[in-house]
Amino acid sequence: MKKFFFSLDTVLNYKEQVLDGLKAEHARILMKVRECERTIETMEEEHRRCAIEFRDNRMSGMKICDIHTYENYLEALGIKIKKKYEELAKLQEKEEAKRNEVVEAKKETSSIDKLKEKKFKEYEKEVQKEEEQFIEEFVTTKRAMARIVG
Repeated sequence: MKKFFFSLDTVLNYKEQVLDGLKAEHARILMKVRECERTIETMEEEHRRCAIEFRDNRMSGMKICDIHTYENYLEALGIKIKKKYEELAKLQEKEEAKRNEVVEAKKETSSIDKLKEKKFKEYEKEVQKEEEQFIEEFVTTKRAMARIVG
């Protein structure tokens, strides 16, 4: 019998390549999300540290210009943190959209893959049927030859 051939193999290969590309893009976006989260964490830690330092120094007495410097720095850092959170939100939206694309691509790939498996099982049944038929014909021929000869 002829070798198994699946007519949608080219499409399946293409869909798998697209899926791999989408997974790579998703991984890159996810890395950016994690990096942004770490940056926010670092900035918030710096804000906490500076606020504690400011409070402690204020208790022991500070110059007005130093107070303004601390206040301005803390305010600027707060604004930077807020902007980073906005950036994080955009990255998370991007990540979710890419994840949805990956899910859709997986669905397409798996449906074609399931069809391929189904066709392969049909092919195997057909091969088995032909082999059984060949064996049956062989046995029938052998018996007929035995009657003729014997």
